[in-house]
Amino acid sequence: MDCFFWKTCTHYFLHLIFPVCIALVFYRENWKKVYCILLATMLVDLDHLFANPVFDPSRNSIGFHILHSYYAIAVYFLMLFFKGNIRIIAIGLLFHMLTDFQDYYFWCH
Repeated sequence: MDCFFWKTCTHYFLHLIFPVCIALVFYRENWKKVYCILLATMLVDLDHLFANPVFDPSRNSIGFHILHSYYAIAVYFLMLFFKGNIRIIAIGLLFHMLTDFQDYYFWCH
């Protein structure tokens, strides 16, 4: 139970709070806009709706869901080489994948 609590706290901290740090450190002048874009990248989780069951705590999202596939991650990486909002979206998507990765591999499930 204790592991599940800390896993959940870490997961939501990385999804909701840490993007503020990214926005403030790298995009201080437009941090609110950047934070909103980073939060919007969580829409990538809509691909969970196509899974059965929708949520399975013992399932690794990376490599299972279409928008969490290795091909999609490669596209997100390539997006880093664009400028402007595309790069911010890429940062958000890659950080999302990193968060989901640590959620499965660094915690009990």
